Amino acid sequence: MLDFKSIETFLWVVKLGSFRGAAQRLNTTQPAISQRIAQLEREMGVRLLNRDHRIASPTPSGRQMMVYAEKLMGLRAEMMAEVGDRSAMRGFLRLGVAETIVHTWLPDLIKSVNTTYPNLSLEIEVDISPNLTARLLAQEIELAFVLGPPQVSGVRSRELCDYPIGFLASPALGLGNGPLDVQALAKFPIITFPRKSQPYEVVRSLFNRADLPPIRLHASASLATVIHMAIEGLGIAVIPDAIVESELADGRLQQLETTLQIPPLTFSASWLSSPEMIATERVAELAGKIAASHASCQGRNEGSSHRPSRTPSQASSHASASVDAAAAARH
Repeated sequence: MLDFKSIETFLWVVKLGSFRGAAQRLNTTQPAISQRIAQLEREMGVRLLNRDHRIASPTPSGRQMMVYAEKLMGLRAEMMAEVGDRSAMRGFLRLGVAETIVHTWLPDLIKSVNTTYPNLSLEIEVDISPNLTARLLAQEIELAFVLGPPQVSGVRSRELCDYPIGFLASPALGLGNGPLDVQALAKFPIITFPRKSQPYEVVRSLFNRADLPPIRLHASASLATVIHMAIEGLGIAVIPDAIVESELADGRLQQLETTLQIPPLTFSASWLSSPEMIATERVAELAGKIAASHASCQGRNEGSSHRPSRTPSQASSHASASVDAAAAARH
């Protein structure tokens, strides 16, 4: 008799292309995966997988099986979510988070998940958005809170919130009397997000100019390090104001008035489109509600879920327009 465990195993072997990958995803052993597939093939009476290559691939019968298996698993997940008790949503969800969110509303999301889905565990990894996107596409995580939605087919996204970017410095630098133009700011080291990140490239484009002194741009993957360096007066931090609310309140940092404009950081929840990802979608919905209600970010309306986002070229044009507008304001 067919069971959902064998069907789920078959789906993950095909999606990940290996018995080993499916074993890691389902938190079991490779021999157990082999036994489930063998049992499924005996019950179906046909061979479902080609095993003569390094990548496990479906046979023609296996491809037919995939269509029905996805429908079955999708209906099962939907039934459990709609009919069953919330505590029936169990297992673990691998979540990748950009550090800006860690410093703002992630704790509120964890509390909400613990209350709403008490048997669902979160495995949280913190990294820069490009790395998290790569891990999402490799199916090493199920849900990612990243800058902008990945422009890749098969990925669903929900816009969460915008974070305005500010220029922040220790009062010891004596920069409180603004507005400061790019020439005044360029006299100091600039501290910001790590290389290969979208905000790093925007900041670099602002200061990498022939009429300015050689750029002194300190990049760090740790926002805590960026904040500490700014407090110590080692430079001007270019990061979201929201992550330094306490430092601004107690006077360790001050927000500088400048003539520059930087586009806000738009974060999205992204996940791979799959019928059995009901738990992932529910956590993404919770994240959207919490982000929208959080005072530190400019939340998106509920109607923004799954709407198309700017393409990379549009985002680049938007950033360039902001830089051009700032340049025009200086002349």
